[in-house]
Amino acid sequence: MKNNDFNPADNIQDLQYFGEFGGVNPSISDSSTYTFLSAKTMFDTFEGNMEGCYLYSRHSSPSNLYLDQALAAMEGTEAANVSASGMGAITPTLLQLCGVGDHIVSSRTIYGGTYAFLKNFTPRLGIETTFVDITKLEVVEAAITPKTKVLYCETVSNPLLEVADIAGLSAVAKKHNLTLVVDNTFSPLSVSPARLGADVVIHSLTKYINGSSDTVGGVTCASREFINSLKNVNTGASMLLGPTMDSLRSASVMKNLRTLHIRMKQHSYNAQYLAERFERDGLKTVYPGLASHPSHQLYKNMINPEYGFGGMMTIDVGNLATANTLMELMQERNLGYLAVSLGFYKTLFSAPGTSTSSEIPLEEQTEMGLTDGLIRFSIGLDNDIERTYQSMKQCMRELNVL
Repeated sequence: MKNNDFNPADNIQDLQYFGEFGGVNPSISDSSTYTFLSAKTMFDTFEGNMEGCYLYSRHSSPSNLYLDQALAAMEGTEAANVSASGMGAITPTLLQLCGVGDHIVSSRTIYGGTYAFLKNFTPRLGIETTFVDITKLEVVEAAITPKTKVLYCETVSNPLLEVADIAGLSAVAKKHNLTLVVDNTFSPLSVSPARLGADVVIHSLTKYINGSSDTVGGVTCASREFINSLKNVNTGASMLLGPTMDSLRSASVMKNLRTLHIRMKQHSYNAQYLAERFERDGLKTVYPGLASHPSHQLYKNMINPEYGFGGMMTIDVGNLATANTLMELMQERNLGYLAVSLGFYKTLFSAPGTSTSSEIPLEEQTEMGLTDGLIRFSIGLDNDIERTYQSMKQCMRELNVL
């Protein structure tokens, strides 16, 4: 199903919540536990048989459920479950789906923390992972074994910006009775993976969805059945591992979510502008919105067009020393911050090989094409992007990058 069959921002806008006293924002539930009018109601709630009753905020809270509903509406899924971080969404999701003796096929270019979890931690639990080039469906299918339970990828990979063919991966997953889990952190609103066949969609709310780099959070969006399984008091990985989002943080993310559609359009516009000019200047530039990107046409057919190709781009300046010097100079001139993460109003830049992807061994970085001169940019909300471009270009000229 094509993404333009619905508008995710409209789905968010159509949700209406009022505060306890008529406030235009929903009231914040600042409680860890909740009272019951009868012992029977408490029992039924523990058994999962009572709608609208709350046990304990590790399981759910009114504030978290408001945000759950909004994010499920955004992704077009039946339900969602927010968590205290992006990894707090990824790890319980995968542990709910896999156990001892199971196998995962994952993209080889993913966030370093996810890579470390799959490469170094899950083998301790008897779960093995094969990392593959996710852009080659025949390679993905060849890696599947009788023990495989999950296909895992990012819509746009961190940091190489490879694009996953979600509809194609969904067909492979269905053929082999696997669960397709997609991390959509780089592409909120631009891509709706569930509409393309993903079973589970994950976000780090820390990034674009919150947008102000003041909150850590995550979400898993999926069927009601799967979300209920995550929250089950006896067997649910989210309930038992406890990566609970604080209600105050939920309320903060909820407010920022209301402006996501405006912010994503500007992030995408600015990134497209810079990418086209940097490429024209002869820099080795990777951005899905460029015709030179190997998956440009695929991504163009996947996106909700009004939100563009996203705010993430990379340039390669040849070596780490030049990359570091350039980033320091751009920060000195207030063109952005030398920092990890993404989705902030200010441009953020880092050398991922020594930061967000440092968990990946050097030989594997080389094999996947992650060079030490690569700079990852999260392009900000600059009002005059031509001014930004000219200033960045001047920095590059001073260092003989151009």
